[in-house]
Amino acid sequence: MDGSPTHVSYERSKSASNIFEKKPFLIGVAGGTASGKSTVCRRIMEKLGQDEMDDTQRQVVCITQDSFYKELNSEDGLKARKGKYNFDHPDAMDFDLLLDTLQAILHGKKCQVPVYDYSTNSRLLVYFRILKGSCAPLYSRKKDEFITIHPADVVLLEGILVFYCKEIRDLFHMKLFVDTDSDTRLMRRVLRDVKERGRDLEHVLNQYLLFVKPSFENFCLPTKKFADVIIPRGADNSGKL
Repeated sequence: MDGSPTHVSYERSKSASNIFEKKPFLIGVAGGTASGKSTVCRRIMEKLGQDEMDDTQRQVVCITQDSFYKELNSEDGLKARKGKYNFDHPDAMDFDLLLDTLQAILHGKKCQVPVYDYSTNSRLLVYFRILKGSCAPLYSRKKDEFITIHPADVVLLEGILVFYCKEIRDLFHMKLFVDTDSDTRLMRRVLRDVKERGRDLEHVLNQYLLFVKPSFENFCLPTKKFADVIIPRGADNSGKL
């Protein structure tokens, strides 16, 4: 025997493994600010029994688009501190980094996703690259200030502009739009930003009128037409969930 049967067996085994290799099911969850996107994602994870599992064993994971804000230069950083920078505009997002990360996730690679710090308006993990089958950090301001995304069966991405970029939109296997009325969203945003993020009420209201409301109408709301499922009243709509 010259060993060829073993070689054939190996090739067949390799082919079979490729056939049965599963890719993650990617779900996009869009909607206006404070519409309940994160809550919808948590409800989905709860219903799938994944909310209290260890990260390395969890088969459903959630990523927020906020992790992919662009790093601000000194001029934009000053604008942000004065409440004059539009974080709801597509130009504020690092869509290239988000696209690279999603493509890596869809190929079953372990990734390290930046953590966004709302108090400093910056990412704690500034740069990353694809390296040896995973996303490895090149530089971090603080040790372990990133989230490791392990290969999973279902991946949720939530954010106000997750359907805005066609290249990213086309990656989703399912698209959900959380449709909550503007008064409810404003009330939730005020409570969140004042209580949880220590923002001044006047600052929050000014930013809403100047940036948040017009950006929602110009960039987020038009993407509603791409949704496979629209969830009225957000997480309060238990029937839709």
